[in-house]
Amino acid sequence: MVCPATSSLIAASDMDKATTGQALARKWRPRNFAQMVGQEHVVRALTNALEQQRLHHAYLLTGTRGVGKTTLARILAKALNCETGISASPCGRCATCVEIDGGRFVDLIELDAASNTQVDQMRDLLENALYAPTRARFKVYIIDEVHMLSRSAFNAMLKTLEEPPEHVKFILATTDPQKVPVTVLSRCLQFNLKQIPLPQIRDQLGHVLERERIAFEAPALGLIARAAHGSMRDGLSLLDQAIAHGGGSVAEAAVREMLGAVDQEYLYALLEALADRDGQAMMRIAGQMQERSVSLEGALQDLASLLHRLALLQTVPDAVPTDEPDRERLEALVARFSPEDLQLDYQIAVQGRADLWLAPDEYAGFTMSLLRMLAFAPQEGGASPRSAVKPRAEKVSSGSPRDERSTLPNSSAGQRVNGADRVSSTRPAGPETAAPHGSAGAATASGDGNGSDKPSAAAATRAQPADLDWTQLLSELRIGGMARMLAQHSALAAWDGRVMQLEVPEMHKHLLEKPYRDKLQAALEEYFKHRVRLEFSLGQPTGQTPAEQADRAQQVRQAAAVQSIDRDPFVRDLVENFDARVVDESIRPLNPVAPRAVDESIQGGG
Repeated sequence: MVCPATSSLIAASDMDKATTGQALARKWRPRNFAQMVGQEHVVRALTNALEQQRLHHAYLLTGTRGVGKTTLARILAKALNCETGISASPCGRCATCVEIDGGRFVDLIELDAASNTQVDQMRDLLENALYAPTRARFKVYIIDEVHMLSRSAFNAMLKTLEEPPEHVKFILATTDPQKVPVTVLSRCLQFNLKQIPLPQIRDQLGHVLERERIAFEAPALGLIARAAHGSMRDGLSLLDQAIAHGGGSVAEAAVREMLGAVDQEYLYALLEALADRDGQAMMRIAGQMQERSVSLEGALQDLASLLHRLALLQTVPDAVPTDEPDRERLEALVARFSPEDLQLDYQIAVQGRADLWLAPDEYAGFTMSLLRMLAFAPQEGGASPRSAVKPRAEKVSSGSPRDERSTLPNSSAGQRVNGADRVSSTRPAGPETAAPHGSAGAATASGDGNGSDKPSAAAATRAQPADLDWTQLLSELRIGGMARMLAQHSALAAWDGRVMQLEVPEMHKHLLEKPYRDKLQAALEEYFKHRVRLEFSLGQPTGQTPAEQADRAQQVRQAAAVQSIDRDPFVRDLVENFDARVVDESIRPLNPVAPRAVDESIQGGG
């Protein structure tokens, strides 16, 4: 529950000094470099510099609030002035260390630039810097929020900052280094403090509670650490609030109530209903959340966070810690979503949160985001409504054969074409699919009423099996999205008027999702006005897919454009007389040129 490395950060003797009644953020402020949490890169650099006596006259510490800028500055002041000598491990017991910790050391001057912005105040400070320190080895100036100084104040300190007296050290801190003039930045040794990772904040909070002998629940610490947003100070302040809210203990339910956090059960229930295509259940859960005054903006944020964890677990499982409390539940849920679903749902949740203020009210914006996830979810069948309660489509795995007879009537999982695994897709002979286009479609599908499935004369005149142009046919199909991508990366292997065999290169096998195949089949049936059976096989690139043909044509047009530029007299003059160079990648053809005409022009030199 508590990281051992973190639990040994703060010695008991450091925290037993008149800290009764102090806020946790002050009581547990680090007193030396070893106690710093989450800033190992800065601590390592400062420790090495102190041990090797490679001291700089000005340091600039940058980072967001609560990550340890002022704390590091005070520790550095102690390390420079400790009575035991300049060291990366100040004793913490001498008069100098004690007075610095107490904020009353005469040679440590802390200035809040936000309230001391004028040039006159800076001039007074710099004039005092000329005098030797009263007791210390160095006179240390800590200027917090230095970016708030006026331009005149910055100009006044430039000379002193570049060549200060030997006994003066400047430590500047800011949350906005972009507002600090570059002339000041160039005179400082800069360290960027990062936001503290959530696990380290959580472990430190657990360590503090154990030392304070306060009962707590581990999930509650995770909620507080997440709400701290990388700030240890914010985390400790929220912990103080949680202890008061919980009456001396830190429980998950009390912390959720305090933070207005969304119960994870709501989010899991929403995703399970989404996987089941159960729109009524999703609306019922949303209504319960509204009745209990759950923050719906926070719900969208937490839903996006949960979808992110699912995507990580699905794509890069090692990126999710093995000790993740809900890992088993996440694994069970992730099996019901495809990678495309997770990416789309995540984008809808993020965009829905951004657009929430535009909605008529928060509930409408939240439920519309849920309805978008339902509306854009892939269909199980081409003619079935999106709101139907059905499981999500399963992925077609090329690594292991799968029996599709339960979902694909009249198909066989073991068929092979040209030595490659074949995936068949046939639409069921129901009233919705047999006649999706009205009475004309019904008459075509049933032939003369005896149940025959022959193509009509009109369909036969539109495309004969012997001379079917797949590229031309694709341009006439009413299809879009990933289904069109599947068609563009397929090559026509055979077509007898009823059964169409398409070959897909191995590199594009991810397009063989059942929803995409069903949409392509529905578009073909709409075009031919009768049922079409699709069979897919995996193979090597043949150069016959529409996508490959378009790419080849583009390459030809690009070659013609480059050749045209190279032959231009003005360009040749620039290259020969002014040492110019043509960047081929920057050339774009202006107008499409027929591939055959381009080939002839290149071969003929014209």
